Amino acid sequence: MKKVIDKANSRGHSLYDWLDSHHTFSFDQYYNPQRMGFGALRVINDDKVAPGEGFGRHPHKNMEIISIPLKGVLEHGDSMQNSRKISPGIIQTMSAGTGIYHSEMNGSDTEPVEFLQIWVIPAHLHTPPAYNDYDIRPLLHRNELALIVSPDGDAPAKMLQTAYFSLGEFDADKEITYKLHQPKQGVYIFVIEGAVQIDNTVLSRRDGMGVYDTASIDIHMLKDTKILLIEVPM
Repeated sequence: MKKVIDKANSRGHSLYDWLDSHHTFSFDQYYNPQRMGFGALRVINDDKVAPGEGFGRHPHKNMEIISIPLKGVLEHGDSMQNSRKISPGIIQTMSAGTGIYHSEMNGSDTEPVEFLQIWVIPAHLHTPPAYNDYDIRPLLHRNELALIVSPDGDAPAKMLQTAYFSLGEFDADKEITYKLHQPKQGVYIFVIEGAVQIDNTVLSRRDGMGVYDTASIDIHMLKDTKILLIEVPM
């Protein structure tokens, strides 16, 4: 097993009057040649947006983008006339493909919105752009990992890459084993809340770790914990 550890306090940080954003990998004004992603996983941004503010209309090409709300209401709009408001328990995916303009705004004028924005490099370029959102709440059961993104239709969402996203909330002292779906892939573990131990490494809130050259990963929850696992080609 090989691993790369990215502690929360080592992330890049962008702070504006409307945005508080932490970048696990190089993004915007934060550049670190040692932090350019993990396999096909390119971006994990941990964003907090002030009421009534947000990311105005801007373009993307050839990137798979998933947004996972953690608190509040996220309002999406795009050049394909999609307009949605989503909250925790609903995720959205976007294939930028040949090109799409979109905005991601705080849908509340009184409360901040917190969400993870994750980018994955697609397996195929110049595909038609697409947007979808999915209610994953029926899949979320405490002390179980829920598969929320897959390439083969056995999860609510899919993307144009051999990528598997799993999300779960666990009690302290719970132990699970994650088995990789494909060879030559790795898993990035992102601790949303709580703390875990993996192969003698302790990860706390907002820490991340990429693991590869293994067929499975044993995870021990040190506290009540919410984790996101992202399996991607290496």
